[in-house]
Amino acid sequence: MPQQKLRHCLRAAAPQQEERSTTALGDWYATALFWRPQLALFVNEATLLPLLVPLAPSTTLFERFVPALSTLLSAHGASPAFTGAEAEEMAERRVAKTSNRSVVGIMNEFTFLAEAYSADRGDLDLGELSLRLAETPCGPLYKRHISPDRC
Repeated sequence: MPQQKLRHCLRAAAPQQEERSTTALGDWYATALFWRPQLALFVNEATLLPLLVPLAPSTTLFERFVPALSTLLSAHGASPAFTGAEAEEMAERRVAKTSNRSVVGIMNEFTFLAEAYSADRGDLDLGELSLRLAETPCGPLYKRHISPDRC
């Protein structure tokens, strides 16, 4: 349900039939976390890397996602050339219904863990929380047990 609400708020173009992502990391999935403040949880399909971004205002969510992703990738040791190329490829965006049920399950687990890790949400650092979530072992997806921070 939160994915549907988020998709409705974003009002971005839907992908055309057989259209694929042009970024190296591929597709990202997102859901809304109706906390105070409201957040968007993004999870990369290929790496299961999580990223939390403030949801409001939803009309500028994509504009805030790209620099937040660059910061997160840098924190994980990605080169500036890689992060720059990813940001450049994200200039055009499409929003589609979530199609990977495994990623939806991981998103639910990250949501649960994020709530537990930030029980006193008074001074919530989304970057630190995203890094902590990335340490979560994700398996037996793809017949391996690995955390997203090690991909």
